[in-house]
Amino acid sequence: MKRNLLIGQSGGPTAVINATLAGIIRAAKTLPEFGGVYGLAHGLEGALNGEFIDLGGLTGEMLDILEKTPGAALGSSRRKLDETEYARVIEQFRAWDIGYLAYLGGNGSMWVANHLAEIAAEQDYDLQIIGVPKTVDNDLPCTDHTPGYGSGARFIALAARDAGLDLEAMQTFDDVVILESMGRDSGWLAAASGLLKESDEDAPHLIYVPEIPFTDLQLIADVACVHGQLGHVFVVVAEGIRDAAGEVIGRQGEKDTLGRTIHGLGSGPAMYLAGQVHQQLGLQVRVLRPGVIGRAMSACVSEVDREEAYRLGEAVARLLADGESGVMVQNTGLSPTNPYMATIPLATVAGADIKRLPRDYMDANGKMISEAFRDYALPLIGDVQSVARLKKTNLNHRDTESAEKR
Repeated sequence: MKRNLLIGQSGGPTAVINATLAGIIRAAKTLPEFGGVYGLAHGLEGALNGEFIDLGGLTGEMLDILEKTPGAALGSSRRKLDETEYARVIEQFRAWDIGYLAYLGGNGSMWVANHLAEIAAEQDYDLQIIGVPKTVDNDLPCTDHTPGYGSGARFIALAARDAGLDLEAMQTFDDVVILESMGRDSGWLAAASGLLKESDEDAPHLIYVPEIPFTDLQLIADVACVHGQLGHVFVVVAEGIRDAAGEVIGRQGEKDTLGRTIHGLGSGPAMYLAGQVHQQLGLQVRVLRPGVIGRAMSACVSEVDREEAYRLGEAVARLLADGESGVMVQNTGLSPTNPYMATIPLATVAGADIKRLPRDYMDANGKMISEAFRDYALPLIGDVQSVARLKKTNLNHRDTESAEKR
């Protein structure tokens, strides 16, 4: 008899996570191996509560809309389960005759998917599981890039370029802007802020990532130098920048359910560094903290990213139907034809460290991206409309030259 397919979403959403969901559902409805197609309401919390969403009846029109809907349509979760709760999850899967599970998420979610596979094997429960990568942070190991990163990178690149033009226009009043990007442990998003930079004068002027040790004194010197040259400075800092001892810069906020720091009002590196710049250099400083807007803004979605995310979903459904299990779908590079057909054992992913920004993706000074990073990331953000720059002319200088010629 046909067994049911279950899909779950976990961790921080992205602007294209539902494109993957739509791809799985649409493909699954055409494959004879599956019975019903269901979704977990808020990740494994839905299994604990017996809350499942029937996805098999969604029309083609609804799937088209779902594909372009940001956030996690099934509801997400960051709850850490204990072993008793994992056993209850398997019980619910038995009750619903779940034979296939596609679990969408980042680093923690891949660990959860692998642990579920282990428990199912211990209980001799026939359950095929595939981990489905997603994260705007792009720090999931064992894959070239993750769905969601291209759109997050596009947002931060546009934010830096466009807010940089605003600062340039207001430089007779404003001196410094500090934009804080997401990226608790890695600098992939912060680095993307430099992708649309065409000249040294364009924003951003300074980029600081967690992988390169940071000091307040160096920032002050860097800002003073750039301000002396241009009269304004646009700085991008990742939320997880650290000093040489590994301590996160800025005042610490509360902890989330996984023990990670939440930067609240008045905390975080951007607010802290803005105070340092104003106090020591006397410059006017603005702080920009888009936070989750950068991973949720549907207007800034990369079409390249969305297309990849959707194809990933189709591939997952086919792999499950073909009997694959205990693996994560692995992206081996950007390809317009078939980017998501490699797989890697979930146990390998679950046991690996996060993927950090390589040192050679930043320049020799460690404060701006390299051409190697541009070559890697620029194709992921899709086409971007260029901007106009008007050449300034000193009329008094022209009048003087004309008088000299006469």
